[in-house]
Amino acid sequence: MKEVTFIRQNISKWRGAEIVVETIGDTDATELADTYLDVTSDLAFAQTHYPESKITRYLNNLASALHNEIYRSRRQRWSRLLTFWTEEVPQTMWEARRELLLSFVVFAASVFVGFLSQLLDPEFCRIILGDGYVDMTLQNIANGEPMAVYNGDAEDEMFGSITMNNVRVSFVVFVMGIFTSIGTGVILFMNGVMLGSFQTFFAQHDLLWQSALAVWLHGTLEISAIIVAGAAGIAMGNGWLFPGTYPRLVSFRRGARRGLRIVVGTVPVFIVAGFIESFFTRHTEWPDLLRLSIILCSLAFVIYYYIILPKKRNHESRETID
Repeated sequence: MKEVTFIRQNISKWRGAEIVVETIGDTDATELADTYLDVTSDLAFAQTHYPESKITRYLNNLASALHNEIYRSRRQRWSRLLTFWTEEVPQTMWEARRELLLSFVVFAASVFVGFLSQLLDPEFCRIILGDGYVDMTLQNIANGEPMAVYNGDAEDEMFGSITMNNVRVSFVVFVMGIFTSIGTGVILFMNGVMLGSFQTFFAQHDLLWQSALAVWLHGTLEISAIIVAGAAGIAMGNGWLFPGTYPRLVSFRRGARRGLRIVVGTVPVFIVAGFIESFFTRHTEWPDLLRLSIILCSLAFVIYYYIILPKKRNHESRETID
């Protein structure tokens, strides 16, 4: 790459880094670390290709200023715990919006595969869900309680086990990104096929509406968080597959940091989803309108927090830089 092209592609980012140095007191630790990582990566590139250039000296000075601020003893503010979810996660979701879209497309396609497979072969669900679960559900349907699987244990026991399992699944989806984004895609595909065959199975027994109300009561948050965790894994995997102008290891570390921030941000969502599944989903006697309202409120939250708010935070950030 020619030096002038390198400068033209990155000059706006370096100016932003200068602003970070100048307003260091108003910059959170994560943004400071990300800026430092970007600048040092560009410095490494410049030292390799333009060792005697003025731009290399400029980047070295900029990286030194950032380094001094990072390792200077700074008192952490309690507000960081709040701003992590209100500012950092939404901003990261904006940066990972393409990964989020890809995660959604993979999951939606796999749901369709599960639907089509179950439609063509009514025994397909036994491969995905297991004979024990299918036989138990058929018995529940025969007993007139098709959703009895959700009230088999005490609420508090279910809450703990379900929440821990959901968080575990999200981290597995993320960590599979180590094996490139294909690894994450495989886990998303498996979960999507399971959901598609599960819902089709109930539809084949004329229980689609009843099962949908039960599943999506908690599943709106749970499944959305899994898709978001998928975006985290894809972000990490793509950092390895598509390093761009960065060294591959540096690009991978940047993707991993971004993905980890995203997946940690899903933990409260899984907690709420686990609470709903443990304490609400079992009440199939509740009015349909009430359960549908909870589903729509959950969907509104997902759309706002993962789509609208990130766009808003990005707009505010650009106005600040301008």
